[in-house]
Formats: sequence, C-alpha cells, structure tokens
Amino acid sequence: MARIIVDLASDKKGEDVVLMDMRQVSPVTDFFVIVTGTSDRQIKAIVEHIGLEMKQQHGIQPWRVEGTPAGGWILMDFADVVVHAFLPERRAYYDLEGLWREAPVMVRIQ
Repeated sequence: MARIIVDLASDKKGEDVVLMDMRQVSPVTDFFVIVTGTSDRQIKAIVEHIGLEMKQQHGIQPWRVEGTPAGGWILMDFADVVVHAFLPERRAYYDLEGLWREAPVMVRIQ
C-alpha cells in the first residue's frame, strides 16, 4: 500500500516523495509517505487523488484526515501508512525526516 501511495503522490507531481520504514522506530505506524506540493491547491489535489484512487482501486479509505491546504500540512492516516503532504516551508519547519532519522528511507523520488 505504501508504494502505491508513493506512485499516486508522484502522479500529481508531488515533489521530493519519500517512503520511510517506521517499523523499527515507531509503534504507531509501519510507513510514512512524505510529499511536498508547491501550493495549497497542489497538496489538496495530491491528497484528494490518493484518497479517491485508494478507495476506487483498492477499497481502502483513510481512518482520518487532518489539516488543511491553507495550513500547509495535511495528514492522511491509513493505519499502517501515514501520509504527510506539506508545503515546502512547513516540511522544512517540521523536518520529519530529521526527527525520525533512524527510520530507513526506502524510496526517494526527487
């Protein structure tokens, strides 16, 4: 599922898409997918695309979605996979890759 979400984020021109393996460092989720959008409209489009395709193609919906495009960060919780869609400045500020640097990066698409 995580790899499918990476591909879906890339479909909508998400930038610097990263898949992190959280299994050894977090009891909460197995994977993080982190993606940057260049505008609030783009992060909204990325999240909507992921949600729609996961539901239509795989019958899976997120347990919850938090945040807003205007806030610069949207989180989609699929339990085993948590998606973080950021505006560039929010991604730099929260620095999830640095915070969870012990987690191996499985995929990075620039």
